[in-house]
Amino acid sequence: MGDVLWTPPADVRERSRIGGYLNRLRADRGLEFAGYDDLWQWSVTELEDFWRSIWDHFEVISHAPPTATLTERRMPGAQWFPGATLNYAENVLRMPGLADDAPVVIAHSQTREPVTLTAAGLREQVRRVSAGLRRLGVGPGDRVAAYAPNIPETYVLLLATASLGATFSSCAPEFGTRSVTDRWQQIAPKVLVAVDGYRYGDKAVDRRAEVAAIRAALPSVEQTVLLPYLDPAAALDDAAMSLWADLAADTDEPLTFTPVPFAHPLYVLYSSGTTGLPKPIVHGHGGILLEHLKMLALHHDLGPGDRFFWFTTTGWMMWNFLVSAPAVGAAIVLFDGNPAVDAVPGQPARPDLGMLWRLAADTGTTYFGTSAPFLLSCRKAGLRPREIADLTGLRGLGSTGAPLPAEGFVWVYEQVSSTLALHSLSGGTDVCTGFVGGVPLLPVRAGQIACRCLGAKVEARSADGTPVIGELGELVITEPMPSMPVGFWNDPDGERYRNAYFDLYPGIWRHGDWITIDDQGGCVITGRSDATLNRGGVRLGTAEFYSVVEALDEVVDSMVVHLEDNEGGAGELLLFVVLAEGLVLDDAVRGRIVRELRTALSPRHIPDEIHQVRAVPRTLSAKKLEVPVKKILTGTPVDSAAATGALVNPESLTAFADFAQRRR
Repeated sequence: MGDVLWTPPADVRERSRIGGYLNRLRADRGLEFAGYDDLWQWSVTELEDFWRSIWDHFEVISHAPPTATLTERRMPGAQWFPGATLNYAENVLRMPGLADDAPVVIAHSQTREPVTLTAAGLREQVRRVSAGLRRLGVGPGDRVAAYAPNIPETYVLLLATASLGATFSSCAPEFGTRSVTDRWQQIAPKVLVAVDGYRYGDKAVDRRAEVAAIRAALPSVEQTVLLPYLDPAAALDDAAMSLWADLAADTDEPLTFTPVPFAHPLYVLYSSGTTGLPKPIVHGHGGILLEHLKMLALHHDLGPGDRFFWFTTTGWMMWNFLVSAPAVGAAIVLFDGNPAVDAVPGQPARPDLGMLWRLAADTGTTYFGTSAPFLLSCRKAGLRPREIADLTGLRGLGSTGAPLPAEGFVWVYEQVSSTLALHSLSGGTDVCTGFVGGVPLLPVRAGQIACRCLGAKVEARSADGTPVIGELGELVITEPMPSMPVGFWNDPDGERYRNAYFDLYPGIWRHGDWITIDDQGGCVITGRSDATLNRGGVRLGTAEFYSVVEALDEVVDSMVVHLEDNEGGAGELLLFVVLAEGLVLDDAVRGRIVRELRTALSPRHIPDEIHQVRAVPRTLSAKKLEVPVKKILTGTPVDSAAATGALVNPESLTAFADFAQRRR
């Protein structure tokens, strides 16, 4: 860990968007910064000046100016840009630097042929759908729900909803009925837009029964709009439904934008919902706009001429992050389907981890975003993307969803491109962004997140709450950010919101991750703090454990769980492994796992037991369910420990329940 794999070019300040921002700070405010760390320190110390500089630099369109930048510097309860009125959709659809005929949405799918929208075409579609929603009685404060995949129509619906001052919420159509209704019953949507189904690889997935069940569970829905995606010729069999074509019908109504306050609800995102009801996290127009302008332009260096791709579904906050990119003049590349299968509509599918890399080449993608598990899967499969696709146009690559170990960094630079900037980032649905990530001004080091992001006062706290450097600690945020939630839906006194983030350190945001920050500001995330392994006083993040175990050729996936001893002993460390096809866990495989863990970590982290399972339970955004599995192993029923509809493989939990039963 720590080897420098990429160094900023000597003229980075002349070539990058953050360089232009630094020039603006010098010209307008007389501010000079020796390096990124000085800039970061200013951004988290002089909060009002920093965030006002973002507003000014990106020339935010507002209908009424703010009377201040921040009324009170506290958490929760910070009020940003009071008095200002604006509209997120208006700022996105400005699309600075893009001509009317420039492609701005480039969408590929395993369900239908590719679709491209120009800047003018996107505005036209939003104009029509906005008028269609208005005909359905949608206005400020109403909720519009989308049970739809990562396709242009879903994006148009988001922007049209926002343009009216209504509030948007999406669930990917692979979500089960219970997971969807657990989310939307909390917000009571007025309009539901849903697809009839989709293809995953070459498998047709009909969702009409799920749509019917969702409608039945949502009495607040006054109109359901069917988007015939799986079967374009699908007809309506219910007078209470209409078609997408009706919603998007031609009209003479102009495209207008309802001015709303800075904190007006833009969309509701949800926690993963693996235990209990998902938290309905409300994000505001202004906070999301400013945060995404900052991250997309200054950290990811995106602007006119760029094409930005992130592999995501509409059920993950990375979709919301991706689709803000036109606000900085970048086009977006959408993909809907199985990322490990090459499936052209009408042709047989075949396993292929190289498909997304070829998609990047075919679409002219300049920034490729994905998850750490996907990159590690490509590495394990021996894939060499640079040999199967022309990736010379890639300037950046983003990785999130889980920590990316050093070997993942090295693989990217050896097998993808030696010249791109690799940004590993970590944040969350809670803020719809990254707290820590990369920046053009800093080098890329193997296994390390380059920096704390501008405006994010990230610290590591020891068990007694003391800030620490160079030591593992709780990730906390000690100053407010505009994109922190406006609140939780239907939480009028804010109790649920406070309990979620401010229960351990009053007035300080506790995020729930373990982080180590070095004296240069570089960061390493080592897993969730509620899934920490702690034996004999030695704390170890699960990410380090997985990095060792899953580096073995025999191991495809793994999960480690520490069961504490109520008497204060070492407890039990249980390791579950998914092995390569055809392999059985025997003494030889066990012995190799033990040797690798002893050498790489410590003798204390050798599992008490190792067991083979068919699959590791994961959420739809590929996160491992360590805490729910731990609950199951200690006697909690599956239905109480995890919301199975939020999982990609809910059947995987059965093996852990059976294991717990056998041990009783």
